Amino acid sequence: MIRSMTAFARYQVRDGLGELTWEVRSVNHRYLETVVRLPEELRAIEPAVRDKVNARLGRGKVECNLRFRPAPDVAGKLRINESLVKQLVEASRELLQYLHSSSLPTVTDIMRWPGVLETEEADYTPVEKAALEALDKALDELVTTREREGARLADLIRQRLAALRVQVQKARERMPQVVATVRERLRSRLEEVAGELDRDRLEQEMVILAQRLDVDEEMDRLATHIDEAERVLQSDEPVGRRLDFLMQELNREANTLGSKSADSETTAISVEMKVLIEQMREQVQNIE
Repeated sequence: MIRSMTAFARYQVRDGLGELTWEVRSVNHRYLETVVRLPEELRAIEPAVRDKVNARLGRGKVECNLRFRPAPDVAGKLRINESLVKQLVEASRELLQYLHSSSLPTVTDIMRWPGVLETEEADYTPVEKAALEALDKALDELVTTREREGARLADLIRQRLAALRVQVQKARERMPQVVATVRERLRSRLEEVAGELDRDRLEQEMVILAQRLDVDEEMDRLATHIDEAERVLQSDEPVGRRLDFLMQELNREANTLGSKSADSETTAISVEMKVLIEQMREQVQNIE
């Protein structure tokens, strides 16, 4: 199954633990690169998040963002540091002897003192488990989106491969006529300037010229690369790099055809080939 590298998924779950929201986005990248952003309370699950992404995706830059809104019962409860409060009250009473005042600190004053109110450490293990389960759902959605877009890209590439195959056939059919035309043109010009030209020598030159114009090998390689690209599109493995290499090879052969071109029609065929190959190359850049 061909997959696109560009996709977005969002998955949210609400339960007694609170609200967890994953947003997972992937874009083109030569390799797999994972960026993870987590709330501080859930920082411990980052290695597990990366493992899950690595197990599901082959290429692309993947951003995994998690937002967490805890339920009241999940966050750590406040408790009073009784020992510190007693020390503050006792110290206040001692100070009254020197200040000649009967005013003790208020409850609000004491609560504002650093360390008087402490937060019990919460157990986030159930939240971590729920977050990883929610990530699986988000990745399911992301993969589905990538496969759906990948199928569309594969169809576009197949259409252009079919059009490229038509151009290859046109070039094959055109070349005998091109060679014959060039040979006749060259023969006429040489006979005009040298009526006594050695016929054997002329034929040798004609053979050399025909060899220079011959593009059968290039057409064979183009056909082979087209066949291979169509085969690769059927693969279940990540194929983006392989397709990118094939696009380079197709372009190389199309350029060779253009350099050997001896008439405007063959040049036009070469140009059309390169246009089709460039269109495919742009699509291939987005395939995993």
